[in-house]
Amino acid sequence: MQSYDVLVIGAGHAGSEAAAAAANLGSSVMLVTMDMTKIAQMSCNPAMGGIAKGQIVREIDAMGGYSGLVTDDSMIQFRMLNRSKGPAMWSPRAQCDRMKFSEKWRSILEGLENLDFWQDMVEEIIIENKIVRGIRTRMGIEIFAKTIILTSGTFMNGLIHIGKKKDGGGRFSEPPSIGLSDSLEKNGFKMGRMKTGTPARIDGRSVNFSVLDEQKGDEGGGYFSYLNYDKPMTEQLSCYIAHTDVEVHSMLETGIKDSPLFDGTISSIGPRYCPSIEDKIITFADKDRHQLFLEPEGKNGVEYYLNGFASSLPWKVQYDGLRKIRGFENAKIFRPGYAIEYDYFDPTQLYHSMETKLISNLFFAGQVNGTTGYEEAGAQGLIAGINAHRKVCGNEQFILKRDEAYIGVLIDDLVTKGVDEPYRMFTSRAEYRILLRQDDADKRLTEKAYKIGLATKERWELCKKKYTMRDELIGFIKKLSIKPDEINSDLSMLKTSILRQSVKASEILKRPEIQINNLTKASKELKEKVNGLGGLKNEIIESVEIMIKYSGYIERERLMADKIKRLEHIKIPVDTVYDNMKSISTEGRQKLKKIKPKNIGQASRIIGVSPADVSVLLVFLGR
Repeated sequence: MQSYDVLVIGAGHAGSEAAAAAANLGSSVMLVTMDMTKIAQMSCNPAMGGIAKGQIVREIDAMGGYSGLVTDDSMIQFRMLNRSKGPAMWSPRAQCDRMKFSEKWRSILEGLENLDFWQDMVEEIIIENKIVRGIRTRMGIEIFAKTIILTSGTFMNGLIHIGKKKDGGGRFSEPPSIGLSDSLEKNGFKMGRMKTGTPARIDGRSVNFSVLDEQKGDEGGGYFSYLNYDKPMTEQLSCYIAHTDVEVHSMLETGIKDSPLFDGTISSIGPRYCPSIEDKIITFADKDRHQLFLEPEGKNGVEYYLNGFASSLPWKVQYDGLRKIRGFENAKIFRPGYAIEYDYFDPTQLYHSMETKLISNLFFAGQVNGTTGYEEAGAQGLIAGINAHRKVCGNEQFILKRDEAYIGVLIDDLVTKGVDEPYRMFTSRAEYRILLRQDDADKRLTEKAYKIGLATKERWELCKKKYTMRDELIGFIKKLSIKPDEINSDLSMLKTSILRQSVKASEILKRPEIQINNLTKASKELKEKVNGLGGLKNEIIESVEIMIKYSGYIERERLMADKIKRLEHIKIPVDTVYDNMKSISTEGRQKLKKIKPKNIGQASRIIGVSPADVSVLLVFLGR
């Protein structure tokens, strides 16, 4: 076989984004997967986005990745979460047709000129003199490459648990990847085991939907990709809310003695924020019920996913417990839930580029780094794909900072703090939330991606047009005066104080109750201006309202970010000997030696490095 610039192991969400990014940038890419029919498979819930995760998908899209476009193409329901809170918390979420999602990803990848495929299991990464050279597969084939990106998800030594029954597997009915993690451990990589789980899949024909609470999508739908601003959804499917009760809990408790979570069979750490149902009824024993979400897996099928009911209990206990839930008395299942254990690598062994510190030209992305979620995986894959290509070309690595993207927060958390449980992104992990909103990811990232050759000219031109129009509308509103008799009747209806004299429209818009459509009733000129925005109207109006209403908060957070960012410019020499700095705490020295931070900013974020330790470092550096 020919030698490649970039070779990607695994075609999940991380691998698909990595392969696409490297190929679109011009590298020759080989994507190796065990099953060509499972590209970007939604192994767990059939949804993309959610709290903070939705922001990540929009960031991937803003940079020219495909997760947003694929989500829009396969979407069956859209909701903007947290609308009752401030815009920093708004998070898009979509239910997808699971089969269509994977089919769309495969179609996109097969359409990329620089991308080849090979279906096989990788058993070894060939390493010579601490530099990757290629891979060796189960079929004995060697494929050579200048850089390699490992994105094997939950497959490395994957072990599936259903009660006392356990079997090797990376997903249900799919074999694990054997040998790969062993070959890397021999090269000095620190490994660990993690666990995740999934619920039973339910036959929708056997569910009594009439007694469940229907959860519809947002009126008018929505979209993830900035390129789809003029393609609203026309049809949405509903999800449904159900609840467990004490009778359900009692039935599930009968299987606890055979649960691998509690009998010592599983010793690895599972996701804190997505526990199994048996874990929930033990940990929250005071709770009489737990909320569940019944989600369709596709537009035309009958298979449903019961979010919140993940389990590794014996299949019969799961089944009997399920049928105690109101609405599921006659439920049938396609397969039971299960837990899966798998190998991961300590992410502090990575640079921010996703390249490993131990082996040159080897990159890790996705769940192999201890993360959970399609969105977190896709983000890592995108950055790894970009940087593998740039490493081949001899270019400077592409790094996103914490005030530039949730992707920057994600990667910095991983490589600086490490993980002791599956990492999941939340808005609370970002100290600059109001700067990292879902509405302006294109403003933050599209120009950066265009400059490195990933985002298309079409995307960049659309971004420039949108924000030029937005800024013009903001300027117009700041100059426009509104007279009392033009708006007081509306203000009275909205129960906000009336005007005594003419006031700038921007000052009125700062009131929580007021929106631009209230102002357009009072000003014919503003109405004409808004109507002239075309298909971008809704996006621009939302952005204008946020920028005017929250201008003070945005400016204050930007000043804070700029002040802290100065620490990122104080570099720490790579040959710094921390053992000589006796004024730094013992824990601080140990953590600094392990992480080897590149600058004071990164050092200050390491758990165990105190502000006093940072002060000593600053003195040492002559600052």
